[in-house]
Amino acid sequence: MISDQLRLEVEEWIKNDPDQKTAEQLGKWLAENNEKELSRCFNGFLQFGTAGLRGLIGPGPSCMNRAVVSRTAAGIVSFMKKNNLTSVVIGRDARHGSKEFAQDSAEIFAGAGIKTYLLPRMLPTPVLAFAVNKLKTDVGIMVTASHNPASDNGYKVYFGSTVLGVNYRGSQITSPVDHMISDEIAKAGLSPARSNSFETVDESVVSDYISLVARLATTASKLKIIYTALHGVGAETFVSIFKKAGFNDLLLVSEQNEPDPNFPTTPFPNPEEAGVIDLAIEYAKKHNADLVIANDPDADRCAVAVNDPESGWRMLRGDEVGVILGKYLIENNKVTGKAFANSLVSSSLLAKIAEKNGVKFYETLTGFKWISKVENLGYGYEEALGYCVDPDNVNDKDGISAALLLAQLAGDLKKSGTSLIDYLQNIGNEFGFHATDQIYIRFTDLVKIDNLLNKISNNPPKELAGFTLQSVEDLNDSKTMPTPGIRMKYANEIRVIIRPSGTEPKLKCYIEVVCNTKSEANLLISQIKQALTKVLS
Repeated sequence: MISDQLRLEVEEWIKNDPDQKTAEQLGKWLAENNEKELSRCFNGFLQFGTAGLRGLIGPGPSCMNRAVVSRTAAGIVSFMKKNNLTSVVIGRDARHGSKEFAQDSAEIFAGAGIKTYLLPRMLPTPVLAFAVNKLKTDVGIMVTASHNPASDNGYKVYFGSTVLGVNYRGSQITSPVDHMISDEIAKAGLSPARSNSFETVDESVVSDYISLVARLATTASKLKIIYTALHGVGAETFVSIFKKAGFNDLLLVSEQNEPDPNFPTTPFPNPEEAGVIDLAIEYAKKHNADLVIANDPDADRCAVAVNDPESGWRMLRGDEVGVILGKYLIENNKVTGKAFANSLVSSSLLAKIAEKNGVKFYETLTGFKWISKVENLGYGYEEALGYCVDPDNVNDKDGISAALLLAQLAGDLKKSGTSLIDYLQNIGNEFGFHATDQIYIRFTDLVKIDNLLNKISNNPPKELAGFTLQSVEDLNDSKTMPTPGIRMKYANEIRVIIRPSGTEPKLKCYIEVVCNTKSEANLLISQIKQALTKVLS
């Protein structure tokens, strides 16, 4: 039976809901006394954090919908006014609701007297990050759920200027700003003022992004490239950039090329998930391609697959791509006087490459919002397929510019009779073979994530595959980078980090081993992964 309090709350929400469809759905559930669905959708306001909003599309305060987005926009307006921020640019992907959420946001920002720009159409997230700096706006909003399932949508917040002493320069918000905005959202009215006095951004901003990224490639080569957009918004921009840079031999995975919010060929459109780029690899085998490139649906991440002589076609791990790009940028004097950075769960190899080459290196918390705050950043990456190769123009991960540099390098190597696999082999010969892998467990009950993490923290395995535990670090206790999770180090340079995901209901376990040969590293990491799987089960 629906309580009187819940009924009143639902009726009040319906009264202020700008979307007739979600209002009607709630009214239907009320009439049916559907306590289960109403309790699910009225289980607190959708949490706003450093990743902004992200959640299931549906009615009520606990889901992504026009009412929640409108109230969130009103809360951000309130924060902006208290901090003398006067302008915003808004972008969107092709997900269900994205167009309406962007439109609502533009009307509310404009209605509050904020100088408001709206990107002209669905575009990749890196274009929004670029536009924040190009248009010199104080704030950027990107309506996207990135690589989440079709059932989700989200709302990322960027700052362009210095806010509370932090120089954002077109990067995502960090704490404590997220808490401050969340407080303002909680106080925001359900029916904020609206206006159509916003400006649609001229196509020249998109053209400028395309031109600047294309210039990162110095020479093009005859490289046959298979590309998939995974039903996202990357294809048009990707193709424009690659063709402008002279890479004309592109073959697009037609089944996944057009934006489709239902993601019909893949339930989890994240290239990290097993099988997601199998279709692109089939294309590569059929057409004897040199390289496979995949972007996630908002094109801020990049996956690459190559034909490995030992194993056939395979996707390179994020850490492999991360060190390839770092080494390439150093060798081509692209980062002189600049700093490198990667997240604490990424490979330790980039730090060793940086040290040997006299490049300053920083380890950051997980999440690109931290990497992009590194002073004088020249290059940064995180193992989750995020790479920032041109922070002067896009101070965030950019899956298209990273893809272009990888194509440039692959083409140069092909001319000299070698490959990206050979390039990795040379790095291993010089620095030791660093193999990384990951285990993750998906949960529906978030409490179970904390329970399992606490269990392992309180009783870490004393040995793994015969290697003894040497140190345990509670990452929450770090004086410089406190974050939930533990870091364990075992004999023979074995490192294990276990932490909850910041964007999905997962517990993630990151493994790194260092060996003298590639085969030793692959064997050892397989053994460690097997031992850890038993611990986590």
